[in-house]
Amino acid sequence: MGAFADRLLKLKEEAGDPSYAEMSARLGAAASKSSLASAAQGRKLPSWETAWEFVRVLAVDRLGRDPEETEREWRELWERAKAAPSTDDEPAPAPPTTTTEVVQAPAPSARRNRVLISAMIATAIILVGLTGFYLATTAGQDDPPAPPTASAPAKDDSAFVGDITYPDGSEVRPGSSFKKVWRIRNIGTTSWAGRRLARINTGPCRSPETVPIPPTAPGQTADISVQVRAPDKPGNCRIYWKMTDAQGQELFPDKRPVFLDVRVTPP
Repeated sequence: MGAFADRLLKLKEEAGDPSYAEMSARLGAAASKSSLASAAQGRKLPSWETAWEFVRVLAVDRLGRDPEETEREWRELWERAKAAPSTDDEPAPAPPTTTTEVVQAPAPSARRNRVLISAMIATAIILVGLTGFYLATTAGQDDPPAPPTASAPAKDDSAFVGDITYPDGSEVRPGSSFKKVWRIRNIGTTSWAGRRLARINTGPCRSPETVPIPPTAPGQTADISVQVRAPDKPGNCRIYWKMTDAQGQELFPDKRPVFLDVRVTPP
């Protein structure tokens, strides 16, 4: 895990040591700056999606390396780090065992045995009487209420269903305006209200910085649309979006963003 993080840091230095905010915004990494920073700290292994976005914008986009070869190489490094045993899982050493010398007491005499047996019988008779008295005095009383059971904690989660308009690789004309629509599902137990999709990168296509997400109950789907204007020159257009709450706080930082990916081609 630490070795994988060291490789990420070396790649970052080789690419000119951009800030994590710059990697997330200007360079177009589909991960938040906090997720990128956490990936290089070595405290825990990042998800493959976060690790690949870290590598892609530096090794492929900035250093010009082959995408397929780079992804294959780093995927193998990530798999090795995932399979490596964690030092936190080492069993604690067993406590030292001590031996205690047992001293056998001398056998009691026959008379002493008879005295002990009589005392045990008398004690049993007293206990039986006390038990009967307790049952008689408590008969008919209500049982104490059962302690309340703890409710399951609320779960907040989403799943991408699909592109409704302009799937990846669609062609648009220079300077044209079009509406992109995604469909996502609320797979948690928390209702969505006041949420938005926020754009997390810059690029040649123009669009609002945020768009609203319709109120969505658990189990339901929501169609989210954004109006986009293509640039006047041919090229590729990619926009990445992440869900935020009503206060603008990013949600699901480890999930891949939803995105628009079209080609601007002349008529």
